[in-house]
Amino acid sequence: MKRFAVFGTIAGLMAAASPAQAADLPVAPEPIDYVRICDAYGARFYYIPGTETCLRVGGRVRFDARFRNFGKAENAWGDRDTDGLQLRSRGYLYLDARTATEFGTLRSFIELYGTVTGATTSFTLDKAYIQWGGLLAGRSGSNFDFFTGYSFNAQIESYSDRKTNQAAYTFAFGNGFNATLAVEDQSGRETSLGLNGGTVGYGGTRMPDFVAAFGLTQGWGSAQVMGAIHQVYPNATYNGVTGGSEDELGWALGGGVQVKFGGLANGGSVALQAVYTDGASGYGSTGWNSRITDAVWDGNSTETTRTLNIFGGLNLGVTDTIDVNVEGGYHNVDGGTSAYDFTQWDASANVVWEPVSGFIMGPEVQYRNLDFSRASGLSDTYELYGTFRMQRTF
Repeated sequence: MKRFAVFGTIAGLMAAASPAQAADLPVAPEPIDYVRICDAYGARFYYIPGTETCLRVGGRVRFDARFRNFGKAENAWGDRDTDGLQLRSRGYLYLDARTATEFGTLRSFIELYGTVTGATTSFTLDKAYIQWGGLLAGRSGSNFDFFTGYSFNAQIESYSDRKTNQAAYTFAFGNGFNATLAVEDQSGRETSLGLNGGTVGYGGTRMPDFVAAFGLTQGWGSAQVMGAIHQVYPNATYNGVTGGSEDELGWALGGGVQVKFGGLANGGSVALQAVYTDGASGYGSTGWNSRITDAVWDGNSTETTRTLNIFGGLNLGVTDTIDVNVEGGYHNVDGGTSAYDFTQWDASANVVWEPVSGFIMGPEVQYRNLDFSRASGLSDTYELYGTFRMQRTF
């Protein structure tokens, strides 16, 4: 009987212990959805876990030491209230998301950056658009712009390079031919409106800018012809001064070509572009002197400003790690009345060293010459700028 009692006690103890032992057993982990590489759109894309959308994340860090205008006095160095030297840092973030659909790739792109200059910090949403097949809607580069420079153009520029809100459709015809039709926000293309030696502002927006471009891309390079329509819509009054209410329809027409060539360690290219504007000076350049206008109100009618702009550049890949860039432009302005006539020359040159892929540094020098009409009452002048840049893109 004692033997059965012992066996009963042991069995009871085992039964009492079994739930605790079961609870201590390891639990199988949930399956992990590992990040998968997406090679459908090029390098560095990966699938967002749980989706069929591919994402690429990138960034850029830039540092500039900027020597402000040290040309003909009165310049930035001769004015004690103006910064002659600026140290500037900027950080970029790029997000590129793409999904394959039966109507073509659905893409969303974001580019934003923050800038610190001295004690001032600012943030800019430079690009934000949706692209679906040939359709693009959002903020992106203007479809009018073609050649946007080889140099840093850190402080002044000769060409047109504008980011703008837009809705555009691009038709791809094959063999490198394409055409784009777009409506773009006109506010980024507005310059001032002259008024008997002063300026008036634009009135409220009544219509967008209409832009069309026809392009060709081949192994030898690329070419484009483009046009734009821009409404000149003066404010009725500005600071209590009557500016007139007569609006005009401005326009711009241009064309450019960029050709690649060999014979150097890293090749090179040359670009040339010409743009004529009438009442749409913002399409001639986004680096105008402040004297530029879209039109002049002379007290009786609105007289549009006409500009001729010829500019281009040369890129030389002299070694595998060193590029030399030279570019410049000529801008002639017929300002509606002779008081607003002037000629502007721009030139930029830099040397860029890339010791490691994605990391560049080098100096840049820029020059601008301004010849004003005698009727303007302004003295001719020239400006000089210098920049040293370090930049890492990843």
